Amino acid sequence: MASRLPTIPRVVFTVVEPISLIGGCVPALFATNWFIREQIAEAPSAPAVALSDQARIVAQQLGNAYGLLFMVGVAVLYTSTELKVVRNYLVALLIADISHVGLTIAALGPDRFAEVREWNAMTWGNVGFTAFLALMRTSYLLGLFGPDKPPAISTSEKRK
Repeated sequence: MASRLPTIPRVVFTVVEPISLIGGCVPALFATNWFIREQIAEAPSAPAVALSDQARIVAQQLGNAYGLLFMVGVAVLYTSTELKVVRNYLVALLIADISHVGLTIAALGPDRFAEVREWNAMTWGNVGFTAFLALMRTSYLLGLFGPDKPPAISTSEKRK
């Protein structure tokens, strides 16, 4: 099914986004303390705060959810033959993108959100990259990349 998407959204949704999901999954599962501390950039002089078991398990569950999103995305985009399924999947992800960015902004607060120069890589991923994905999904769903490619005609259909 992914082969029917216009080139730019196909590359973003089937290559770039799955890589980014693995990029979120692995550190949340295997570098959990770092992952938690990076969620909101602190001044280098800020004292390290002890992390609770509760915080670690929530971060690891988030990493597990990233892994699940990776697998679902690959399954939908590489195996579905229904364009309607792909579109509905992208609408669901768009809704999740909006809430993901909104929750991150709420946690940062207006002052930290406005200090874009102070954002670390994690904040850029949570806000910047997720907003980029939302923009790509919106653009695709509005048809701004052009029409989807027609379905391929099978060899047996060509012979008829």
